[in-house]
Amino acid sequence: MAANIVEAGCDEAGRGCLAGPVYAAAVILPPHFYHPSLNDSKKMTKRERETLRRVIEMEAVDWAVASCSAKEIDRYNILRASIMAMHRALDKLSSVPEHLIIDGNRFYPYKEIPFDCIVGGDGKYSSIAAASVLAKSHRDEYMLSIAADYPQYGWEKNMAYPTKMHRQAIERYGVCEHHRLTFSNLIQGRIFQ
Repeated sequence: MAANIVEAGCDEAGRGCLAGPVYAAAVILPPHFYHPSLNDSKKMTKRERETLRRVIEMEAVDWAVASCSAKEIDRYNILRASIMAMHRALDKLSSVPEHLIIDGNRFYPYKEIPFDCIVGGDGKYSSIAAASVLAKSHRDEYMLSIAADYPQYGWEKNMAYPTKMHRQAIERYGVCEHHRLTFSNLIQGRIFQ
């Protein structure tokens, strides 16, 4: 992207989960920021993400994390909720970016700030990769905080993704208040047969 402008990278985490909120982060990195382990958060270990989270939160020019709840996902749909979470993260920045780069192929305009959507951007741009790390690590932290209240679903291991164990737990115990009821596989009782 253009040099010498304040640019924020945005990404989300938890879009494909069966329960819990979707999280998003916005990150403005200093010019020439580099860390050898920084990559798409899905390609990193939990330990690498946690290490990088501390680095990003200390060294970023600005960063913010926000979310949309399962109820909001049910109300608006997962795409809109993901973008709303990105907008909320951008709202929380203390700096106003001049340009946005978004991981993926869809975004709604934000405060007339120019933006580019980049498929696979979390593997191409450091600020998007940093946003990926923050969104994923903050969401995992939240899921761990509620996992003990719902031990039957194994969220401490699967973070509410549609693993075999999570699907079987839904079949056996039903859904809870944190599940996304509009996900057709839940509401119609077809748990990825």
